[in-house]
Amino acid sequence: MGRRVLDESDVRSRPSRRGTRPRTKQRPAHEDALDGMVTAVDRGRYTLLLDEDGPDERTVVAMKARELNRDRVVCGDRVDVVGDTSGDEGTLARIVRIGERRTVLRRTADDTDPYERIVVANADQLVIVTALAQPEPRTGFIDRSVVAAYVAGMGVLLCLTKADLASPDELRDLYEPLGVRVVVTQRQPDGSGVAGVDVLREAVAGRVSVLLGHSGVGKSTLVNALVPGTGRATGHVNDVTGRGRHTSTSAVALRLPVPDGGLAPGAHRGWVIDTPGIRSFGLAHVEVEDVLHAFEDLDAVAVERCPRGCTHLADAPDCALDAWVDEAPDDVTREARAARLASFRRLVEARASGERD
Repeated sequence: MGRRVLDESDVRSRPSRRGTRPRTKQRPAHEDALDGMVTAVDRGRYTLLLDEDGPDERTVVAMKARELNRDRVVCGDRVDVVGDTSGDEGTLARIVRIGERRTVLRRTADDTDPYERIVVANADQLVIVTALAQPEPRTGFIDRSVVAAYVAGMGVLLCLTKADLASPDELRDLYEPLGVRVVVTQRQPDGSGVAGVDVLREAVAGRVSVLLGHSGVGKSTLVNALVPGTGRATGHVNDVTGRGRHTSTSAVALRLPVPDGGLAPGAHRGWVIDTPGIRSFGLAHVEVEDVLHAFEDLDAVAVERCPRGCTHLADAPDCALDAWVDEAPDDVTREARAARLASFRRLVEARASGERD
C-alpha cells in the first residue's frame, strides 16, 4: 500500500485559546464603584455598609475581586465595590479596591513570628478591657496592647471591669502616667445594668473604637450595654483555669445608636469593633524606636543626646534619659519625669522580654 498523499481537506485547524485575548496590565478604572465600610468578615464573604447615615443606606454582601486575592480585607476597611450593590437577599457584590488605611492595629502570634496579623483598620482608639478579678489582670498583656496602639497611632483607653470585686487604684496609678485614660465599670447590684457605662459611652462617641481583651473580662457585656439589642453572647470564667471561654469568633463592627439629641449634619455617631478574646499579643513587628516615638518628650532627648545604638533601658551605658530626669528644675518635675521614664522602660521591657501573657 502506497504512502497517502495529503491535501488541504485533510488539515483540521483548531483556534488556539492562547493569544486570542491580548494580555494587558491595565485594569478597569471602576469609576462607578461605591464606597463602603467593612463591618464583618466571614469565610471569604464581607459585610459592607454603604451610604452610612444617608438616604440610601444599605447592607451589602461582597467578595474580593481576583486582583485582590493577596490583599487582606479586614473589619474597618473602607473599600470600593461594584456589581449588584442593591443589598437584596441573595445578591453578591465585588470589592475592587481597598482604601488607604489611616491606622492599622497589628499583632503577631508571638515575638518570633514574622507574620503580622492585622486586627482592624481605620480605628481611632483602642479600648483595652481588663477585669480587676476573675480573671486576674495581666499587666504584660496591657503593656503590649498599649505599645501596639501607640505604634499604630491610636489613642488608648483602659476599661477596668468588675470593680465590685477588687480596687482599681493600683492599675490606675500604673497607667495614667502613660497618658492612658482609665474608665471603671461594674455590674449593678440588682443586675439591671453596668455602672460606669455612661462614661465609657461618652469616651467612644463619634469615634471608631476597638474593644480588646482576654475572654471572660466582660467585653461582650459592655458591647451589649453600649449597643442595646446587639445580643453578643456572654461567657463565664472557668473556676479551675481562671480563663474565660471564647464567645466571639471574629471581629464585628457595631454602630452606636443615635444620641437622644439626634445627629448634627455631617456628625458621626461612632462605632465599636468587638474582637475575639485573645491570650497573647506578639510584637515581633515593633522596634524600640517605634515605642520611643510615642513619647515625644523622651524622643526629643534621645535623638539629640543618646549615643548611637542606645537601648534606653536602665542598664544602658550613657543613656541621656537618666540625666534628663536628674536635670529637672524641682522635685515635682523630677518625680513626674522619673514616672514617665519608668513607664516607657516598662513598655520596652515588655517588648524585649518575649514573654507571652
